Amino acid sequence: MDDATTTLSELKARVLAFARERDWTQFHAPKNLSMALAAEAAELMEHFLWATPEASAALARDPAKRRQIAEELADVAIYAIEFANMTGLDLAAAIESKMAANAAKYPVAKARGRSDKYTDL
Repeated sequence: MDDATTTLSELKARVLAFARERDWTQFHAPKNLSMALAAEAAELMEHFLWATPEASAALARDPAKRRQIAEELADVAIYAIEFANMTGLDLAAAIESKMAANAAKYPVAKARGRSDKYTDL
């Protein structure tokens, strides 16, 4: 599987099947999944704690660290996908809607090359 050939629908089905095979969906309330997602995001952040922007980019390229970082990113994505599964949210539609909202809040003419919040553009 890779990004170029795997659909979001396939990933959602695989994540759900994995949880169902283990009878874990009983534990996958939105509260629990949101907390697990936050915990995994923190584990991803831990790899970059105290690193400069340049050092963080180097860490992401380092083969040994890259594998560990990929595992944490996968955990974040898996919990996000399972959250969508358990709540019936259409993840692709939610992303599309949020991207449209972000485009309106951050028009290219005002936001290009700036990191300011939309209220400060």
